Amino acid sequence: MSATAAAHAASHSVARMPSHTGPANKRIVTGYGFWIFLLSDFVIFASLFAAFAVLVHNTNGGPGPHELFDLKSVAVETGALLLSTYACGLASIAAHRRSAIGFYLAMLVTAIFGAVFLGLEINEFYGFIDKGAGPQRSGFLSAFFTLVGCHGLHVSLGMLWLFTMIAQVFAKGFRDDIQRRILCFSLFWHALDIIWVGIFTAVYLYGVYL
Repeated sequence: MSATAAAHAASHSVARMPSHTGPANKRIVTGYGFWIFLLSDFVIFASLFAAFAVLVHNTNGGPGPHELFDLKSVAVETGALLLSTYACGLASIAAHRRSAIGFYLAMLVTAIFGAVFLGLEINEFYGFIDKGAGPQRSGFLSAFFTLVGCHGLHVSLGMLWLFTMIAQVFAKGFRDDIQRRILCFSLFWHALDIIWVGIFTAVYLYGVYL
């Protein structure tokens, strides 16, 4: 076979190869789209972090981070949220395997640790207010309650979403649309974990040690 004929045959072979271009599956599109949505939350929290950084020393003669923050309690909060995120990951794996019992158990553990986190945070807020260190006391406390409270509100909404997903799986099983909703919930819960690590570092550690 001549070189020209071989090249011609090769071009025909390439032309007959199946094309892999085309729209991505719905799971990928949903996950990507939800991450775009989460970016708006990151922008909101970035502005709250910036406000806290500016106002952290504006105590107006009131108590500051050194007097208020209990890092041992915050460490327990952090551990509870990290464990809830780990359990959430196990729930996602169970959902992918269509294991209802594994999914329910993992989501229940996620809810328990999430409730522990919220309980400790609410107790911290009440403790501050009881000491006369409410959000109206100073710029520092206004920024603190707004930032940490906004995260707590997101966790509360995530808890409602969690039980909604349990109910949907119980009623409808692991349909494809339910799997995509579980994916979005998992991304949301993991994003809250990322934001809290930032709060633990930039608010509590920074406030106490710097």
